[in-house]
Amino acid sequence: MADLEYDVRDGVARLTINRPERRNAMSFEVMHGLRDGVAVARSDDAVRVVVVTGAGDRAFCAGADLGSIADNDGGIRAHDGRGLLADLFRDLWSLGKPTIARVRGFALAGGFGLAMACDFVVAADDAQFGTPEVNVGLWPYMITVPLLRSMPPRVALELMATGRRVDADEAARIGFVNRVVPVAELDVAVESLAQDLASRSPLILRLGMQSFHRAYEMRGDDALDYLQSMLTVTSLSDDTAEGIAAFVEKREPTWRGR
Repeated sequence: MADLEYDVRDGVARLTINRPERRNAMSFEVMHGLRDGVAVARSDDAVRVVVVTGAGDRAFCAGADLGSIADNDGGIRAHDGRGLLADLFRDLWSLGKPTIARVRGFALAGGFGLAMACDFVVAADDAQFGTPEVNVGLWPYMITVPLLRSMPPRVALELMATGRRVDADEAARIGFVNRVVPVAELDVAVESLAQDLASRSPLILRLGMQSFHRAYEMRGDDALDYLQSMLTVTSLSDDTAEGIAAFVEKREPTWRGR
């Protein structure tokens, strides 16, 4: 059975880390598989939304597979492997299609970062988030950026420095989880959000989400100039014309993706 499963249904691609016996820890092969899956979703016009999740009921992803990394030959390969996680984050941020982390159980270390690198997070009420690296003499370097994008800096630093766990309710209060639902309702909630996003113009979502991530990296004045240009570009699209016409005519829009 593959460590990473990919399937598409009703415009939604699902990437599932399938290592429940290892709490879905990420080996080098899993990280390569996630990157390959994101690339396939990017090139498939039928895919409107990507859901990232873990198999089983214990964990979304418990982070890097430390045993697997330790067993690999040489420090250079280990260094390159750590770069795979950074590349995966970049892939998700540049995908141009909404991504949803479906979180059940543990989302720890790199798994926490993977969830935070997704655009939306839907968590079951048994979810737990944390950065336990400090407990084994490490620091969660590679997930610093997705954490800083998802919560106040002082909160991120506290979690990184103490390694304490955050349950789903606290995660929602902090603001890095969009929705918390009972375990039995998790799949329904994820599917509802995915179909809502899939019903929007793929062009507008792509332009809007890419501008969101780019503006985050810019100074305020530069971001405003850039966003003004993006508004002009977007307003010239067929989908904007269709959306306005549909609103005036009181009907559902038919998106053309251009």
